[in-house]
Amino acid sequence: MSLRVSAIFAAVAACALALGLSPASAQSGKIVLYTSQPEADASKTVAAFRKAHPDVEVDVFRSGTVEVMSKLAAEFAGGQPGADVLLIADAVSMEALKRDGRLYQYDGAKIDGLREGSYDPGKTYFGSKLITTGIAYNTAAAKKPTSWADLADPALKGQIVMPSPLYSGAAAIMLSAFAARPDLGWKYFEGLKANDAVAVRGNGAVLKSVAGGEKSYGILVDFMALNAKAKGSPVEFVFPKEGVPAVTEPVAILKTTKNLDASKAFIDFILSDDGQKLAVSQGYVPAKAGIPNPAWLPEGTEIKLMPIDTQAVLSTTEADKKRFADMFGG
Repeated sequence: MSLRVSAIFAAVAACALALGLSPASAQSGKIVLYTSQPEADASKTVAAFRKAHPDVEVDVFRSGTVEVMSKLAAEFAGGQPGADVLLIADAVSMEALKRDGRLYQYDGAKIDGLREGSYDPGKTYFGSKLITTGIAYNTAAAKKPTSWADLADPALKGQIVMPSPLYSGAAAIMLSAFAARPDLGWKYFEGLKANDAVAVRGNGAVLKSVAGGEKSYGILVDFMALNAKAKGSPVEFVFPKEGVPAVTEPVAILKTTKNLDASKAFIDFILSDDGQKLAVSQGYVPAKAGIPNPAWLPEGTEIKLMPIDTQAVLSTTEADKKRFADMFGG
């Protein structure tokens, strides 16, 4: 190699290192993604990432968060975790992995603009979007709720449906967040029980019940209700004045990744403006402020997020689920 070519190569390598990249430009090899995203969302996410990083192959294992976590637990026990990157439903599951020392601390992650509470301050996991839970109601309903407390009104007895936290990650977050609040607590769920509220397997069943008029009121995730409304369903949605719990669908790198540079590139893409616009195109509220909201969210809507202590939720979630099952049935 001539001195001139060597000097050029050295200069290019130096620039790459200055940018925090390897000489391979952090865009080659293969990563394995474990995700609980819906199949269509997962396919779009991988396709968009590969468009930005065409030299990175992505193998995907997709299932519900509970099954993803079970698969990881079995792999950890066997000493052979298969994932490089995780993109799952909730921060509480990530907190469990962080507690066990399984996540890589990515200090270089670009968190500028991410909404407060949407990522781990210790930089082990990062929210990719916001999926909040509020109140949906049929347009024929007599009362238009504005508050969580409205669902305890005896006039609504027998008219309320909600997703069970035994099946829905968003509902499990809501359960523990409410249980920890002095203004809500378990007395809130006791009020729902007294009002003959029904717990069903998931948010889809809630939407079907409310849109079909079987029940007038439902506890439901935002995008499902407002997308249904946009398509003509007789459904309205409110963000209650006390605030709303949110699932952030966080992304993280396992410490045992076999391709750290490409895994970092995946995180960088998810947190970039392009990655956040992708989340919006999939129908979600972006985790990053300044990115235009999805079309279903009425302009000027203010979303008040409930502060959630994910470490506290992690320590109580199993006991909370058991108490809920005892109250509403499993």
